[in-house]
Amino acid sequence: MNMHADEKSDGVIVPEKQPNEEGLPLEEAMEGRTPAKGNSRQTAAPRTQSRDRASNGLTAVRQAARKNKEEQFTTLLHHITVDLLKRSYFALKRKAAPGIDGVTWQAYGENLKEKLTDLHDSIHRGSYRAHPARRIHIPKPDGSQRPLSILCLEDKIVQQAVVYVLEAIFEEDFLGFSYGFRPGRGQHNALDALYTGIIRKKVGWVLDADIQGFFDAMSHDWIMRFLQHRIADKRILRLIRKWLKVGIDDNGQIKRSSIGTPQGAVISPILANIYLHYALDQWANAWRQKVSGDVIIVRFADDVILGFQHEYEARRFLRDLQERMCKFELTLHPDKTKLIRFGRFAAEQCKARGWKKPGTFDFLGFTHFCTRSYDKKYFVIGRKTIGKRMRSRLQEIKVALRKRMHDSIAETGAWLRKVLVGHLNYYAVPGNGRSLRWFVFQVTRQWMWSLRRRSQKATMTWRRFNGIVKRFLPPVRISHPFPCNRFDANTQGRSPVR
Repeated sequence: MNMHADEKSDGVIVPEKQPNEEGLPLEEAMEGRTPAKGNSRQTAAPRTQSRDRASNGLTAVRQAARKNKEEQFTTLLHHITVDLLKRSYFALKRKAAPGIDGVTWQAYGENLKEKLTDLHDSIHRGSYRAHPARRIHIPKPDGSQRPLSILCLEDKIVQQAVVYVLEAIFEEDFLGFSYGFRPGRGQHNALDALYTGIIRKKVGWVLDADIQGFFDAMSHDWIMRFLQHRIADKRILRLIRKWLKVGIDDNGQIKRSSIGTPQGAVISPILANIYLHYALDQWANAWRQKVSGDVIIVRFADDVILGFQHEYEARRFLRDLQERMCKFELTLHPDKTKLIRFGRFAAEQCKARGWKKPGTFDFLGFTHFCTRSYDKKYFVIGRKTIGKRMRSRLQEIKVALRKRMHDSIAETGAWLRKVLVGHLNYYAVPGNGRSLRWFVFQVTRQWMWSLRRRSQKATMTWRRFNGIVKRFLPPVRISHPFPCNRFDANTQGRSPVR
């Protein structure tokens, strides 16, 4: 994942400063830094006049939300314009599977202006009707199935437009340690913040908190109550309630529920962030300011990692967190939630007391563990690709190569290159070289096996195959900088964790 120095990526230390008189966004003012260069909240859609018109109104909403943290917005639907719907359409994935209406992105693009005008009119007349989402199941690395909801294209367009409106308001409220599904932030921002916080603060214990079935457990009533903290436009609230109540089409059977938001729906990520902002973030931020030891927090969607200086504060927080989650109809997973000794002094303390080695935890695709630098002088956090995830991916590649067995070497090589480039772009972080080399080696072995099985005569030699590998497959290189360096660059040298 590419990173830029103007992206926001801090938020691991208790903020000591409140928003100042310069009108900085809450998370930036609390973290003691100036706004990033450019507009870090801007999407990557191409700049057009219609996009400018759609953005100008939301800029005023954002400024009002920043200026008054208690303001409720009573008129928002007029920001859902044809231009904003057009921007939303082009923000969607082109090759996404169609919903129950069977309409694809390309097909909807024919006579686009007329369709978006009709859609705009139906929204403002109140005649717009949401469609049930089509339910499919995709395998997870642990062998279980993840339910995924596929919406109709028009529902995606309207939801994306509402997301733009909600972002203009709630992005001014979200705290700095929240990273998931936010403009200008990504997984590596969260990983950098976590690494830097553990290295630079007095962290001796790590709490890996897992909210059990979060997206399926979100209470509709609580979602609407949280939204009403800032939104008083009943028409916007009615739209969101429609999407929550419309249900799922599961093999022709419509299933409705008073809890949960469909995974895969465009609106779900920001609703999840709003839910956890009020249920967890604000409370946890206030809690850690009342204790004596250092506390760091990094949250990416429903994945939460906390670091504590003192064990007794970590255990007290865990008890309080369980009570807090119950209040909002959520529960912590009893098996996946764990408190482990972790940090710069963890190994020495475990050795002195005759305990096992410090524990490990998984976060955003990486297993984190305590280790030392190559010269054994410094504590570093080791990170390697999660084993289950890597083996699951190798199995998928093996099945795909079997289907492509009789394709040309050039076609298969081009496909494998894309697969490996995607893998390396994400996992090529410092310290993960061994896992990367093992993964690429296994992929090349599977490709060699596939080529030799194309005929009874094994004419493919390793010498010839090595030439093919050099031609098509990318070399293994660490493409991400050291986490603390990128963290400092992204926070413009003003990070309070120093």
